[in-house]
Amino acid sequence: MAILSIDQGTTGTTAILVDHDGEILAKAYREFTQIYPQPGWVEHDPLEIWQTVIECISELKTSYGGAIEALGITNQRETTVIWDTDTGLPIYNAIVWQCRRTASICKALESKGDLIKQKTGLALDAYFSGTKAQWILENANYQQGQKLKFGTIDTWLIWKLTAGLVHATDATNASRTMLYNIHEKRWDSELCELMHISLKLLPQVKNSADDFGKVSSIKDIENVPIRGVAGDQQASLFGQQCFLPGEVKNTYGTGCFVMINTGTEAINSEHGLITTIAADPFGKPCYALEGSIFIAGAAVQWLRDELGLIETAAASETAALTVPDNGGVYLVPAFSGLGAPHWNMDARGVLCGLTRGSNKNHIIRASLEAMAYQTHDVLRAMEQDAGFEIHSLAVDGGATENGFLMQFQADILKITVERAHKIETTALGAAYLAGIDIGYWTQSELKSFSDKKTTFSPEMSEELRSKNLAGWSAALEKV
Repeated sequence: MAILSIDQGTTGTTAILVDHDGEILAKAYREFTQIYPQPGWVEHDPLEIWQTVIECISELKTSYGGAIEALGITNQRETTVIWDTDTGLPIYNAIVWQCRRTASICKALESKGDLIKQKTGLALDAYFSGTKAQWILENANYQQGQKLKFGTIDTWLIWKLTAGLVHATDATNASRTMLYNIHEKRWDSELCELMHISLKLLPQVKNSADDFGKVSSIKDIENVPIRGVAGDQQASLFGQQCFLPGEVKNTYGTGCFVMINTGTEAINSEHGLITTIAADPFGKPCYALEGSIFIAGAAVQWLRDELGLIETAAASETAALTVPDNGGVYLVPAFSGLGAPHWNMDARGVLCGLTRGSNKNHIIRASLEAMAYQTHDVLRAMEQDAGFEIHSLAVDGGATENGFLMQFQADILKITVERAHKIETTALGAAYLAGIDIGYWTQSELKSFSDKKTTFSPEMSEELRSKNLAGWSAALEKV
């Protein structure tokens, strides 16, 4: 017996099977196309995403013949889809969370920024889903009278998996739309009106561990109940077992997402973070503070795909270690603006400090170091909001396999960094939620799962640390 988890990410879809001991039995992965119609615009084809889900499940079932007890879903959060329920076709490509096309809509709403933050915990930014949905409705080709539905990627997949029977999301994903009141836990009619979005388009909001229907569109997993849903960073927080207030994690993926569990208290950030809903399997009030860094691993992809400086992401570690330091080179990867704690939609990337002696390895190293510097800025803001010092950081995500980056992160933060042995903590979080809901596990049982952690302790001198941070601050000012 196993729990199936679908982790639908920004650049690819992962599916895993998890047994009762919390071990991953099998894993499948598919990349899909990144679409850039204009500078600053990012889109995905929702039908291609759906196809990657089908292919991943088919691959898993080829290698595993046992029973699947339940399905969990986790997803790139703010990416927005609107589709016609009669045809099952999107009326426009999905607008990705990284996309900046709605910056002008946000600027037109500036006078309502305090109201939006008060109700949603979010900064007024093109990052979130509400203005994306508004843009699609105002610019896509569709006929009046078409039966349309709005959803983030979780909602789209639930609707497809249940053959259109269930139009639902969970509170963690709803909390990222700029349309959901996180204190009253309901869609907010005033905010919907601001963005010209009908409440009829919006999905039902459920708990993260809940009944989201049964699969009826994929024969390999027909009748498997969908019982866990959470946005990727909340799923990662749960997968890292940060169940208690004060526990903090960072996921290094396309972006970096630092999140701290604040329990039943929705702390209003005064230092550039956002307040959001955390995943709780029992529907109890559970909140988190989050710092969203838009570009992290995506900078390494940029080195590989656009600049051709490396052949694989893994090669970045070797390249970084060929030089003794960054040579004064800094990259501020504001390719799609700056997120927390700066929130500058108009910022663009800067590579600075170049000399005649700078080589490609300095640029590669600077790209890795940028993840650590950005995480430093968020953690310092988090400490100010939370009112206490953070002494350790749980980390997960693909980039944590880079030993150079993890050691540099510990050095710059001057705290212990603990890398999970199972880096698929996001997918595991969704599996855990689904399993808890059907009684496959209890939450206390999850704590018993052994997971060796690799610990990185700070080694850098205070003088060098201060010098590095000063160089980063100077580079940031140029942006």
